[in-house]
Amino acid sequence: MGHNDLMGQAEDVADQFLRLTKQYLPHLARLCLISTFLEDGVRMWFQWSEQSDYISATWNCGWFLASCFVLINLLGQLGGCVLILSRNFVQYACFALFGIIALQTVAYSILWDVKFLMRNLALGGGLLLLLAESRGEGKSMFAGVPSLGESSPKQYMQLGGRVLLVLMFMTLLHFELNLITILQNLVGTALIVLVAVGFKTKLAALTLVLWLAWINLFFNAFWTVPTYKPMHDFLKYDFFQTTSVIGGLLLVVALGPGGVSMDEKKKEW
Repeated sequence: MGHNDLMGQAEDVADQFLRLTKQYLPHLARLCLISTFLEDGVRMWFQWSEQSDYISATWNCGWFLASCFVLINLLGQLGGCVLILSRNFVQYACFALFGIIALQTVAYSILWDVKFLMRNLALGGGLLLLLAESRGEGKSMFAGVPSLGESSPKQYMQLGGRVLLVLMFMTLLHFELNLITILQNLVGTALIVLVAVGFKTKLAALTLVLWLAWINLFFNAFWTVPTYKPMHDFLKYDFFQTTSVIGGLLLVVALGPGGVSMDEKKKEW
């Protein structure tokens, strides 16, 4: 009984938080979600020659094609981010960013690196959630009318987005044999499974957001490392990737789990 009371109280706190932040949460979620694309787009600008030299050397494709690749990355990512934040042509922006993820996966040979591949898939999951949100907005004028069919793609997008966020989380697990790490892994895995199946979704996602934000500030503090050290770039990459997952989870909090979830099924029981 005590356990249920505690869960109930925690859910009440989460609901209260949602009511207070309802206006800001979707905006914050979007900003966090696209932060990794923003950072990468800006990096393409500042590291233009390094990036094009790398692509040119890796693919032996010559200066012109390598420069085109960097330009597409720069414009695609920054343009997509601007459209998503201004809520214009969000669906097209999401598809453009999907394309960039696919392009980078091939260009940087990410397919063979499990950690990077899972992270890219998770970024795709975040975009799926954005896509589901933008589909929902267009139909909100009929919010009170029960409808069949039209929302099912949206529901499956939300399910797909949640499941792909799990992949990202898997890359954040540390496999060290000490009690704190094992505890962290167990708690984190339990929460992410709840998010994936859509059970107590808002509470689980909110708890994960707080936890990931703490991990991010504590372990990925790239600003404490001098820029000339390779570690700076590694931590920066991790920081923005984790921020994007936090954005995806915030979208789950703001939108709810969608139709294909245990929370939704529970209402029918």
